[in-house]
Amino acid sequence: MKPGIPDEEQVRTMTLEAFADTIVPGEKRSPDDRAVAGAAEGGGAVVAGAVELLETPATGLAPALGDFARLLNRHAQAYAGQHGLELDPTLPPFVALSFPHRTALVGVLTAPGHPEREVWVSIALFSNMAFDTAAHMHTLDAIAAGHPGLASMGFAMPDSDGLWRFSDYSYGRKLASLHPSTTPTGSPA
Repeated sequence: MKPGIPDEEQVRTMTLEAFADTIVPGEKRSPDDRAVAGAAEGGGAVVAGAVELLETPATGLAPALGDFARLLNRHAQAYAGQHGLELDPTLPPFVALSFPHRTALVGVLTAPGHPEREVWVSIALFSNMAFDTAAHMHTLDAIAAGHPGLASMGFAMPDSDGLWRFSDYSYGRKLASLHPSTTPTGSPA
């Protein structure tokens, strides 16, 4: 554990990071990174800011994140017991699981019929959202910072006036002409 950070806070953060990394895996941030399993190249949900997004008031989950981390660690302890796994006692139980075991446990928790499914699916969706959209950041700031999700998608920079326009159409052809009463800002008249 890092000095100066309360154990409970660090356990919460590491556990949430390990969950987010299970949803959108990435490479370890350093050789001693235990929350990120290193199951994929490049930055994943953790580097993309999944925990930062979860902590925003807009998610509605922020006040309960400590409870969710404790619950996830209890599930990890039970899972380890069921599968005869010995966990590193210096780590939160979910973090101590190998990536394949983390994935299997998340599969159980998000399966139809699991009584807590909505919670775990919500956290998974926010993990994806952090990677896919950088929802917790202004898009220009995320692009400037090299946000891994936006970079992997090749998200384009806006025009010099700050607006995004696309001269090439995604379907290879223009789908419709502008209505003649459309204003210069794109609003219908």
